[in-house]
Amino acid sequence: MPERKLHPIEASHLHARRERVFLVLAGLFLGSMTMLNILGTSRFLDLSFTLFGFDIPMALAVGVLPYPITFLCTDYIGELYGRDRANTVVFVGLLLNLYVVAFLWVGGALPPAVDIDAATGLPPTDAYDYAFFRIRYLTMGAVAGSMIAYLAAQLCDVYLFHFWKRLTKGNHLWLRNNGSTMVSQFVDTFAVITITHFYAKGLPIDDGSPLWPQLWVYIGSGYVFKLVVAAVDTLPFYVGVHYLSQYLELDPKAEHEDEY
Repeated sequence: MPERKLHPIEASHLHARRERVFLVLAGLFLGSMTMLNILGTSRFLDLSFTLFGFDIPMALAVGVLPYPITFLCTDYIGELYGRDRANTVVFVGLLLNLYVVAFLWVGGALPPAVDIDAATGLPPTDAYDYAFFRIRYLTMGAVAGSMIAYLAAQLCDVYLFHFWKRLTKGNHLWLRNNGSTMVSQFVDTFAVITITHFYAKGLPIDDGSPLWPQLWVYIGSGYVFKLVVAAVDTLPFYVGVHYLSQYLELDPKAEHEDEY
């Protein structure tokens, strides 16, 4: 099969291949980030279970489901394309979510005017555009917590990933994949739950019960879910790095050769 003709901006077929793979990884990262912030706390899943006779509460926000994919993507980009590109994707993700929030605000501000219930901050539940205003309320109410947590966690993930990469001289891929993700996801989970509650009042909290035990259920549930996914994605990460480094003709260790 003859190779396709190169566009003038593409230096070679290898260069084009590398950029296409980067586009897929960056697109998956950015799409997951946008989806999780729109879904956010719009629904909580009850995944509680019993272990050795103990009831283990597990309340998981639906927006958490695509979040572990973002860390896998930045780990792939950091391993194959370097720390600078991984950081760039993180900052683009921040700008993209601010862009989404801007349009949610504009969509609610434009006519026709909507009758808003002062008590709930939403239109009547039988109104046609109730769903839009509910999503808008949850997304914009939690955006501060989400963005602060997102930026802190992703930059922490990229930094720790490359810290352990230098420390181990490019070996022990499992350590930097799991170590960076586990630490950064705790930073994210703690920050987003506490800021969403104290700043945005976006969590279903029972005012008649002690606050922090409820918050720790949300924090623990989200973190355990992310830990399980981080452990499960270790093998796919190893396999992916192995084959992608061959396909892209890249040496993941080359970035830090002068630091070993």
